[in-house]
Amino acid sequence: IDPIRRENRKWGVWSLIAYWFSDAFNAATWEFASSMLAIGLSYKDALGIVATGFVTISIVISLNGAIGVLYHAPFPVLARASWGFWGSYVAIISRVILAMFWFAIQTVNGGDVVQVMITAIWPSFAKVPNHIPESEGITTPQMLPFLYMHPNTLRYLFIVKSILVPICFISILIWAYRSTGGTGGALFDSSFKSTLSGSAYSYAWLSSWTSVIGNFATLSVNMPDFSRYSKASAKWQWIYVPVLPIVFTFISFIGVAATSAGLSHYGTLDWNPAILISHWPNRACQFFAAFSLALAALGVNISANSLSAANDLAALFPAYINIRRGQLICAVIAWVLVPWKILASAVNFLNFMSAYSVFLGPIAAILVWDFWWVKGGKYDVVALYHPDGIYRYTYRVNFRALLAFLVGVAPNLPGFINSVNSRINPGVGKRPYTFAWLLGFVITSLVYLVLCLIWRPTETLVERALLPDEVYEAHGRLGEMVEGKESEDEDVKSTEGKAGGKVEESVV
Repeated sequence: IDPIRRENRKWGVWSLIAYWFSDAFNAATWEFASSMLAIGLSYKDALGIVATGFVTISIVISLNGAIGVLYHAPFPVLARASWGFWGSYVAIISRVILAMFWFAIQTVNGGDVVQVMITAIWPSFAKVPNHIPESEGITTPQMLPFLYMHPNTLRYLFIVKSILVPICFISILIWAYRSTGGTGGALFDSSFKSTLSGSAYSYAWLSSWTSVIGNFATLSVNMPDFSRYSKASAKWQWIYVPVLPIVFTFISFIGVAATSAGLSHYGTLDWNPAILISHWPNRACQFFAAFSLALAALGVNISANSLSAANDLAALFPAYINIRRGQLICAVIAWVLVPWKILASAVNFLNFMSAYSVFLGPIAAILVWDFWWVKGGKYDVVALYHPDGIYRYTYRVNFRALLAFLVGVAPNLPGFINSVNSRINPGVGKRPYTFAWLLGFVITSLVYLVLCLIWRPTETLVERALLPDEVYEAHGRLGEMVEGKESEDEDVKSTEGKAGGKVEESVV
């Protein structure tokens, strides 16, 4: 988790765009808009929700991603500046739990399409008897592929994914229009409108918008895990603002068009692509479409979930867990989370996506405002690796961040509890949950800024930023940055900062 050295930063502007382009082509993006149709919204509503959701979240991703470009350190380390050395564990644990959940979700998506692949080759596989109760939300044929989805050894398939998966998605879009005579199917008919109205429509719109943001709320927090490898200027992080809404809305449109065509042909609203392609009469088409979707699930699981969870676990238990062990732990825990229950219905799926954002909205708010406003865009990279450095706060916890986080999460808890257990009815208290990310982000931002104005964290302020390149150039080796170990040389010393706090600087 040391800062990336200059010679190891390989990602240019096109690499960053390619990463998002590759990450966007997956079943979850397909399901964004198509799952909204299943709860009564129109396709225009769904696509508008996806576009506005990604405009919003891309701004936060850009702001936090720029911090990773400047300091080339991962999210668990950068969080120490705003949360304190031990306080950062609140953010890290929240993020690692959510990353594991999403890993499990994508594994089920991958398992579903692997089932379609196997059935396309051996049709008798569809007749495998089910020995699992219907209430569990999964069958024996579905469970078998889930057991054998091992993404950790499949990194070389990324390049295949970036070529094959977009071709597959666009081919499905062409099928959707050609097979319906160019109309796109029933959902694009001018007579098809939202079946919701009044407050039900408003809450469905806000809930779906929150679900869209929830899908990439993780990357709004941990984008530094990837942007730290960038050799491009931090200003290029702003390219996400136009690129993400366009790419993700287009893929969501493919999902809507395919779902619409499926409704016209098969009479069912199949928002899950694995179910849709299982209806196709051509087994070869079934296989290649399922193969592409499996690659998509693997790629996203490796980049956005498995590695993210492993980074967090390595930061929490550096003496025992490395990246590989962290990935294996994440894969095992995916079993315990029974993710097939989440994907059992469109409502469950959207509720899960909303739950994602209850905790990540406040965390993202603290990271953004702490760096760009409270600290004035200046961190001391050496102090980030020392528990007793300037970011120790009180008992190594920044009470401002912790209090703001709790206040930001609190209004959404009644709705969150209701989504987990529908038998608990908090009444009108569950309504704020429909826009949980926005509410949590705004409340946390206001509380954190007010607390920092009243109790200004002067000991953490520095006159100028200390960047990793300065330290590497001064010391000439990576060993000086190993967490928990003091420098072997005496060329790092503490000097008094502008605001009276101690600032660790490299003496060249």
